[in-house]
Amino acid sequence: MAKGLSPCLPVLDDFIPAERSAQGIDLGVMQIPSEFIVGTKTRGRVNAFAPNFMPMLDEGTEFATKWQRLCEAHLSEGIREPIKAYEYMNRFYVEEGHKRVSVLKYFNAPSIDAHVIRILPVRNGDPETELYYEFVDFYKYSKVNFVEFSQPGSYTELQRMMGKQPGALWTEDERRHFASGYYYFRQAYQASGGEKFQSTVGDALLSYINIYGYPRLSNSGAGEIKKDLHKMWEEVALRQEDPPIELKLTPDEGKKPGIFSAVLATGSAAVLKAAFLYDGTPERSGWVLGHELGRQYVQRVFDGRIQTVAYADVMDSDPLAVIEQAIAAGHKLIFTTSPRLTQASLRAAVEHPETLIMNCSLNSSHRYIRSYYARMYEAKFIIGAIAGSLTESGRLGYVCDYPIFGQIAGINAFALGAQMTNPRARVYLEWSSVKGDDGAVEALKERDIHLISSQDTAQLSRGSRSSFGLSCIHGDDRELLAYPVWNWGVYYEEILHRILNKTVKAEYNSSRKALNYYWGMSAGVVDIVYADTLSFGTRRLAEFLKQGICREACDPFATPLLTQSGARIGEGQRALSQEQIISMDYLVENVIGRIPRYEELSPKGQATADSAGVRQATHLTADDPEKGRV
Repeated sequence: MAKGLSPCLPVLDDFIPAERSAQGIDLGVMQIPSEFIVGTKTRGRVNAFAPNFMPMLDEGTEFATKWQRLCEAHLSEGIREPIKAYEYMNRFYVEEGHKRVSVLKYFNAPSIDAHVIRILPVRNGDPETELYYEFVDFYKYSKVNFVEFSQPGSYTELQRMMGKQPGALWTEDERRHFASGYYYFRQAYQASGGEKFQSTVGDALLSYINIYGYPRLSNSGAGEIKKDLHKMWEEVALRQEDPPIELKLTPDEGKKPGIFSAVLATGSAAVLKAAFLYDGTPERSGWVLGHELGRQYVQRVFDGRIQTVAYADVMDSDPLAVIEQAIAAGHKLIFTTSPRLTQASLRAAVEHPETLIMNCSLNSSHRYIRSYYARMYEAKFIIGAIAGSLTESGRLGYVCDYPIFGQIAGINAFALGAQMTNPRARVYLEWSSVKGDDGAVEALKERDIHLISSQDTAQLSRGSRSSFGLSCIHGDDRELLAYPVWNWGVYYEEILHRILNKTVKAEYNSSRKALNYYWGMSAGVVDIVYADTLSFGTRRLAEFLKQGICREACDPFATPLLTQSGARIGEGQRALSQEQIISMDYLVENVIGRIPRYEELSPKGQATADSAGVRQATHLTADDPEKGRV
């Protein structure tokens, strides 16, 4: 009371109109978590119990006598008669059976049988309400009501981590095994100090499964889980940070004492062994070839100080086993060059804190690995401006590979660049992860679109570069006009300098967030190559924009932006923040097309979306294909 809090039970009728209670949904008899029973339906019992349901009336009252007898009955034969309760926002308010709840809570019963009436809140777009409706959908097929999350999409993410399709019904055995694993995890989590965090037990549970996998949870006891939690505790604590990611936008030239001193404090003469892991081979993938050329470049630059080795086709086997192999071979630094390697990278980093693992991905909220990526949208903006200045019809094509973080920004930047030089420009969008490289280009050509921006890197395995860069395509003839360049050698050189001079360690120690390196043209890690046939005036325009971007005088995402739905983004801002750019899940007004749904993607596209996909292209909206779609 001194803190301004009520000493009595909350009353549902005080904040839910009676007519809404009368419209409740009868869920029948079920087990409800005792910790979620928080109040009373009516004011009749409001003064008899404290907020924790402990009795407040005197010992000499009739109430006290009944309470004591109920205790004796519970100890001798158990309380079996269900209570009656109303559920609102997954919290329960008792109508009948207050003393039964009080006694069972006194004896720390984890759950209580109850006949439940659910009252649905008014759906008004409020984040808390929307999260509750995700829970309601989850309950329909799982019948699990004791796990809660604080972030949207987590219920479907749990379903995916368990190896189940969205909306797939749970069996009784699956519910039993999950409940056992959950309560063991909660016991270990609370014993480790988890109660001090604002995030839920379910949030921490997702972090655990993401690292160790669901089978580990279902087959471990509280003691084993507690040991695992000790190793990954920074990952759990990261969920308290808002935002959880710290972006490093430019290389820091300063010398700082740095991140993994235990890794690199072996003396300046020691050779650092670094491994590069590829999702494919340089012979088949332009993406992998770019990283391999970068590896060869730093091998020459750091000759005598760094020794590198490459592992190809890592996803064709067990990626975690390959990382373990590299660590066993003495590599203290590992670059995993694909978002699909994120989970294996994280597991290995937790188990081997003496090894620094860096993953090539964007918007990665993991504490134990560092991520690195390039602001390719800067190049796409300039290429869009080139395309807009060249088109006569105003119809441009764009082929994107995966609907992941960063790629949506690339689409929008291209469209805005084209709109800047040609207000009539419209960008028709196709996806290679849906129709294949050739199929996407053919779909655009069928619309009589011949000026097409395609993949950032060549698909070497096909022996064709027809879908690479900005090209003018007529039949089998293709004229390459401009294409973006990932300067991975420059990127790796600067990263290695930062590791050797301990800057990376200093950044890690000075922050509690996930570190994402996100460099662009000003760092020299992104560039554009122009064809000789491109006119001098067009090249001059492109170079002018490039210099403007490097000097921060030209921003591809000057605001406000108009989306396909007519929404205004960035109202009142000079430009979007990098966080807003990275997390884009909408398309701007002059893009014709949409973000594909998960089930439309190829198997590799689905695996990539699982690691870094924007919301529309993940499992998160698969139950309702229209929900959240731009």
